[in-house]
Amino acid sequence: MMQNPQKKLNNNVDSKSHSFLVNIPLFDTLDKAELTIVEEYIRTFEIDKGEFLFKEGEQGDFVCFVLNGNLGIIKKTDKSTVEIATLSKGCSVGEMSIIDESRRSATVRARRKTSLASLSQKDFEEILEKHPKIGVKILKALLSFVSMNMRRTSKKLAGYMEDYMSLLFDYRG
Repeated sequence: MMQNPQKKLNNNVDSKSHSFLVNIPLFDTLDKAELTIVEEYIRTFEIDKGEFLFKEGEQGDFVCFVLNGNLGIIKKTDKSTVEIATLSKGCSVGEMSIIDESRRSATVRARRKTSLASLSQKDFEEILEKHPKIGVKILKALLSFVSMNMRRTSKKLAGYMEDYMSLLFDYRG
């Protein structure tokens, strides 16, 4: 389990080429010079198949971006655990942890050997302080991501409610 990804750096991962940053939606509004600045705050590492990146309920203080490989997102239910999503190249996980002090809302485990890039909350705060224009661009992208997820979740919830109401009326029919 990765409590602090900065401790497991791997020089074999292309950590000093912003070419991988342009494929990450959180950074797609940054120009080349801004990407060069951000890459100084990015740490890269690898985790092996089956290794946990983090577990549901742990304190979060970094966001990760998949450079290569796959991660499974696992959520606890009352009776079991369910893999609710698979993340691949270009996807991010743990975005809110660079904003707030909340705990992880799901467990993340490597489905195969996976290369990751991370940005810590501390480093993001430093970007905001030293490079506010870049920080604001990242914040806007983060808000857009959160907004899109909320809309998607609301749409799914409305569909589930519609299905539930339909079944309820059919049952009472």
